[in-house]
Amino acid sequence: MRVERARYFLAAVETGSLRAAAAKCGVSQPTIGQQIALLEEDLDVVLLTRGRHGVRPTPAGRALVEPLGRLVAAEDAVRASAMESSGAYRGRVGIGGVSVTAETIIAPVVGRLRERHPGLRFTVREGASAAIEAAVLDGELDFGVVTMPVGPAAPGLHRIPLVSAPVGVCMRTGHPLAGRGHVHWRDLETWPIVTMRAGTVLWEMLHRHMAAPDVVIQAMSARTVKVMVARGAGLGILAGFETSADIADLVWLPLRDAPPVQLCLTQRRDGRPSPSALIVRRLIRAEADELAEREERRP
Repeated sequence: MRVERARYFLAAVETGSLRAAAAKCGVSQPTIGQQIALLEEDLDVVLLTRGRHGVRPTPAGRALVEPLGRLVAAEDAVRASAMESSGAYRGRVGIGGVSVTAETIIAPVVGRLRERHPGLRFTVREGASAAIEAAVLDGELDFGVVTMPVGPAAPGLHRIPLVSAPVGVCMRTGHPLAGRGHVHWRDLETWPIVTMRAGTVLWEMLHRHMAAPDVVIQAMSARTVKVMVARGAGLGILAGFETSADIADLVWLPLRDAPPVQLCLTQRRDGRPSPSALIVRRLIRAEADELAEREERRP
């Protein structure tokens, strides 16, 4: 019996959903369904009942949760010992990100690293996309999770698309434009603009579509944009990711004539990631998949 099948089954029980279990384990939903079916064949029992509202364990499945949990924990302990003996936890994994990826992808990955791989060492750097990619190319960082720049990647860099989102305008609920379903760039010409700092993808997009925007604030983070907008500084240009939910009385409207932004994982083409770096990369991609699913479910 393959231990990973037990891991998939436990994830399905924990989440109550094959889709959520697949995202948690970093595999596709068909794969996790097939592997749980093979586990049922291995054990000659039905482990899950499947319905419109998800999955739940059968009596036999509930009885096996604890022993299968011990099996998975034992494999994790063996792998951790093997990685320690091979030096996989020596050194650090450097991760870079822009403000939106630091909040939506990198922060959850850091939490999972602390929980699942407490011996792994890492550092996180936040900056503009161009600066993060330059650090990856120079070898200062192993990976970057950035907003994909408009131009091609520098020679020696490889970008892996992760998730995309529309660009829109953040404003106070009482703003004259707030009652619309969407806006266009031309609607912003008479209003002060709060945007991300020069050198970011959103800054470049704003200046490609508006000849002379009245930029009053160049922010370091999406949260700062929202805080400034909430204080009445102007209209904020932001991608439509769900961040900083504690800032109330704001509305976000899509910019109908703006292209979406794409988040991507960037790494060196000639690099050979260490075992620790591969763990981090796998968690980044799994978290990005979960983010994509959450964005699809948003109204």
